[in-house]
Amino acid sequence: MEQHTHDHDYLHAHGIAHSHDGDGAGHVHGHGGHPHVHENTKAVLNRLSRAIGHLESVKKMVEDGRDCSEVLVQIAAVRSAINNVGKVILQDHIQHCVVDAVEHNDQEAITNLCQAIDKFVK
Repeated sequence: MEQHTHDHDYLHAHGIAHSHDGDGAGHVHGHGGHPHVHENTKAVLNRLSRAIGHLESVKKMVEDGRDCSEVLVQIAAVRSAINNVGKVILQDHIQHCVVDAVEHNDQEAITNLCQAIDKFVK
């Protein structure tokens, strides 16, 4: 349960879509006052949990004095996993949040998306 609480707090702190119903079926927070569902919440949480576990393994490799080249390869794998999580969130955001924003003429949501993309691709 501690890991779930940590993940949940992290998701809230970073504005990441998630569920409060315990099964990951949907996200109930809205952007700009209009709630909508994120279909990939459970997949995102699973991917994040795997990436966190992988990163813990890399930390152990460093603690154990493993070969630097092996550690670098594993860091690249973790970075790739995190980027893929970001892509899933971005696609979900475009398909749901941005569609809602356009329907509600919410220019702030579009501006926020542009800023988020800028930070994500750096």
